[in-house]
Amino acid sequence: MKRKIAWMLTAALCMALLSGVGAYAADGEDDLLASVKDKGELTIAMEGNWSPWTYHNEDDQLVGFDVEVGRYIAEYLDVEPKFVEGEWDGLFAGMDSKRYDLVINGVDVTEDRSEKYDFTDPYAYIRTALVVRADNEDITSFEDLEGKTTSNSIGSTYMELAEQYGATCEGVDSLGETMQMVESGRVDATLNAEVSVLDYLNQRPDAELKVVAYTEQANLVAIPMRKGEETASMLEAVNEAIAAMREDGTLTELSEKYFGADITQPAEEQAQEP
Repeated sequence: MKRKIAWMLTAALCMALLSGVGAYAADGEDDLLASVKDKGELTIAMEGNWSPWTYHNEDDQLVGFDVEVGRYIAEYLDVEPKFVEGEWDGLFAGMDSKRYDLVINGVDVTEDRSEKYDFTDPYAYIRTALVVRADNEDITSFEDLEGKTTSNSIGSTYMELAEQYGATCEGVDSLGETMQMVESGRVDATLNAEVSVLDYLNQRPDAELKVVAYTEQANLVAIPMRKGEETASMLEAVNEAIAAMREDGTLTELSEKYFGADITQPAEEQAQEP
């Protein structure tokens, strides 16, 4: 009899726990947007060392195009932004484990990434630049990367593109590091966002580097988030925020502030030639 009572109590407890789980989901706590609003905080992951997207100014303050985009989105959602900095290859892992709500870091939309993540509407359009030492005459196009070595962030679209052209890639953590490796001759070339390369060269006019080629088409830059029903309302809300930024001129204003040009429009003619 005692065993039967104990079994009944255990069953009742399990039913109560299952009922609680159902209530949890029904209350919307598994919804990312609802969770963010409940906390009053949006956790945004970025590198923090990729000028002019995310970097530290002379006062060691985190600034940049994507920092301000993140602040706008948080304000649109009526929450506070919480920026977390980390190495590129750890940003997505942090989002996968739900430590970060969004990754806002000049992320290119690719077929492989789209299989794992949902992307917002694009908010920027950039080409990829191919950079070599100023005295390098062997590499003048992406096809010349066959059998050469490049340096790029691990798992980045730039590393993937270099490997597609037959290069061997060495992983690095920052744009500055990859450019220094090219200039010192440790690697033959690097690939990176056109605007980031031009920003680097404008700040360092004495750098022994040159751009020899750009991709013909611009990459779409958007904000990735975890796939599934959990993020559906967040995706819709962030798209609304991006549309509002575009409509009120904020996107163009921020782009001109940090890049010196409007890269928020898909017009290819706005891109610069090497």
